[in-house]
Amino acid sequence: MPKFAANLTMMFNEVPFLQRFEEASRAGFKAVEFLFPYEHAPQEIAAALKSNGLDNVLFNMPPGDWGKGERGIASLPGREAEFRDGVATALTYAQACGTPCLHVMAGLLPLGANRELHRHTYLDNLRYAAAETAKHGITLLIEPINTRDIPGYLLNTQAEAHAIREELGAPNLKVQMDLYHVQIVEGDIAMKLRRYLPHVGHIQIAGVPERHEPDIGEINYPYLFRLLDDLGYQGWVGCEYRPAKGTVEGLNWIKSL
Repeated sequence: MPKFAANLTMMFNEVPFLQRFEEASRAGFKAVEFLFPYEHAPQEIAAALKSNGLDNVLFNMPPGDWGKGERGIASLPGREAEFRDGVATALTYAQACGTPCLHVMAGLLPLGANRELHRHTYLDNLRYAAAETAKHGITLLIEPINTRDIPGYLLNTQAEAHAIREELGAPNLKVQMDLYHVQIVEGDIAMKLRRYLPHVGHIQIAGVPERHEPDIGEINYPYLFRLLDDLGYQGWVGCEYRPAKGTVEGLNWIKSL
């Protein structure tokens, strides 16, 4: 059975963020992930992890102004200096928390924008981020995201992400494969796992279409979990879903495994 990490941005929302670490540990999780830690000092996050015996396996680099709708700045021309500052900030948190993977959000492609210009900016920024994270033994991740949840997002398919990975050729650059996004955009999840898994650095799950628990919706997750075992996947599976009711009440899916 794969190793599951609770996503503390979406799960255990019944309590404030720093209390979710204890709730996750009490529910049996050994690891956590979250979107952004930046509202709290690195030492606070590290202390919450240590006191609850948890590993932090993933978080995102600063995404720009999230409140104003930005979803990453890595592909935005003119924001390179801000992006590099964000890399430094993320590394400070990752070093404090022992985080092995950092995800770079590509950003939104403005209507009528020159896609090639944005892609070129994205590759340049990824090249810089990969070099910086490699100095600390950290894996850099890029993730295709469906356009229903985030319209206009630059990166949408597994093929696009792996083409970028191959073009850059950075040894520590891998793809974050969220099976929720894969199903919505292109489906055929099992074959994509078989094709791309050696180059996948992290997997996430959620039910489709509502993004609730993985036992709700159209994806046969027990089959996919067995497939991950058969393929020898050793990484973490992030539970990036919104509980349909309460977080603990919705954990029967993992107990049944």
